[in-house]
Amino acid sequence: MPRTRQILDFLARGQSHRYGSHRSQRADLYLPKGSGPHPTMVLVHGGSWQARYGKIVMRGLAGDLVRRGWAVWNIEYRRLGNGGGWPETFEDVAAAIDHLGNIGAPVDLARVSILGHSAGGHLALWAAGRAKLAAGAPGALGASHTLDASDAPLRLRRVIAQAGVCDLGDAYRKWHGGLVDSLMGGSPERLPERYAIADPLAAVPLEIPVLLVHGVEDATVSVGLSRSYARAAAAAGGEVELVEIEGPDGAHRAHIDPRGVAWAAVVSRLERVEDLLP
Repeated sequence: MPRTRQILDFLARGQSHRYGSHRSQRADLYLPKGSGPHPTMVLVHGGSWQARYGKIVMRGLAGDLVRRGWAVWNIEYRRLGNGGGWPETFEDVAAAIDHLGNIGAPVDLARVSILGHSAGGHLALWAAGRAKLAAGAPGALGASHTLDASDAPLRLRRVIAQAGVCDLGDAYRKWHGGLVDSLMGGSPERLPERYAIADPLAAVPLEIPVLLVHGVEDATVSVGLSRSYARAAAAAGGEVELVEIEGPDGAHRAHIDPRGVAWAAVVSRLERVEDLLP
């Protein structure tokens, strides 16, 4: 079958679900063959938390995961320019994850992992630490506002960040504020209480395994952010692995190419985890 036809067939199998009333409060579910229940991967796209980037950029990875027997929950959320930022972006990511448990699909809710790229890597790491948030904090377990009041907090099994913004405070400093300032509404010095909730570095160590994959020469998000997270997590006793990709294979957008070296590093580690295989 021609590749174009394969892609169209795969996209046709996706089911769109709403978890809120805003046009960006949607997620696409893709299911592999078989009756399930299937191990499931939540995908969180990047794009500097901006509205001009959407979940479509993760469809290549979604297709590869489905081929390997995974169900995929590819989420959208409010972003800068369409109602996102602090705290809406965080609330949406949490609500989208929790809504997975109430859609009646053959997914194994005891085997759900999360993977994010770039700004989505930041949000994936943040979501993996929701259990540490105080009651009432944006995105805290039990605080999601979804279409279905019966949605229950969903606990994740592992988290993967590809070229992730793993250290929000250091990203603010490296980028002289930049889009981190837009996301958070100010600096770590002016808004320490927000960064204590939103910065993945504040939640180390996580109670689940962490995989970081980052290009050494990434010109968009410095590998130093993943290195600082890995050091802090390891020092705190967390289970963390950092895979550094040399040369062009580690370019920022190369991570979302299912044919690439960076993605192969992710897949090889998933396939070694027997309890996550279908």
